Amino acid sequence: MSRAASPSPRAASRSSARASWSSSPSRLREERMSRFLVVLDVDSTLIEDEVIELLAEEAGSLDAVADVTFRAMNGELDFADSLRQRVATLAGLEEAAIDRVASRVRVTGGVPELIAAVQGAGGLVAVVSGGFHEVIDPLAARLGLDHWRANRLEVAGGRLTGGVIPPIVDATAKADALREWAGAAGIPLHQTLAVGDGANDLPMMALCGLSIGFDAKAPVRDVADVLLDDRDLSRLLPLMGLR
Repeated sequence: MSRAASPSPRAASRSSARASWSSSPSRLREERMSRFLVVLDVDSTLIEDEVIELLAEEAGSLDAVADVTFRAMNGELDFADSLRQRVATLAGLEEAAIDRVASRVRVTGGVPELIAAVQGAGGLVAVVSGGFHEVIDPLAARLGLDHWRANRLEVAGGRLTGGVIPPIVDATAKADALREWAGAAGIPLHQTLAVGDGANDLPMMALCGLSIGFDAKAPVRDVADVLLDDRDLSRLLPLMGLR
């Protein structure tokens, strides 16, 4: 295992079955015959950006929003409350700003390779996000993702109201989505991977077969099975025996 994809400190103390999830040649051969579900966070994981911060830049509220985002990702704030607080700063922003932001989003390196390899082996790649459908929908369709779920911004009269249409996709909703998609596809939870970087990803990481902290914040670094600090998501493929 490379330095860029290394066991987290906590992983060493877990059961040998999970800590050595893909460590033996025989297990890798079995897993090559199996289907995986890979579920990724979006902001700062599937993409290099934080969409709420790009929107806040358009609205002139970037400094305030970036501070709240940092604290929420480190588990210092309730996610739903922090999301409402940040979105409230977007009130009055013209709806056309969403398209401008979508055009600026940068896909993280290795994403096309990851999707092609997992789907080529019969598996699924999905994303679940505390971000927004308005930006994720066209991106997910372009990348060919199997499932995606996110929040929706409230718009009236061509401008953002500063509200989020419920229900809010929070940490619990992320775990629920992973469980739902795995069940619908008949993929056992031990054949699922959850990839994320912030506190909002912890419940789905606790549920999945293998959790990957991707350039992760402190709360995730403490509990993820694997830490990947090289921003290349194709490096997940060896963990599934797909490269």
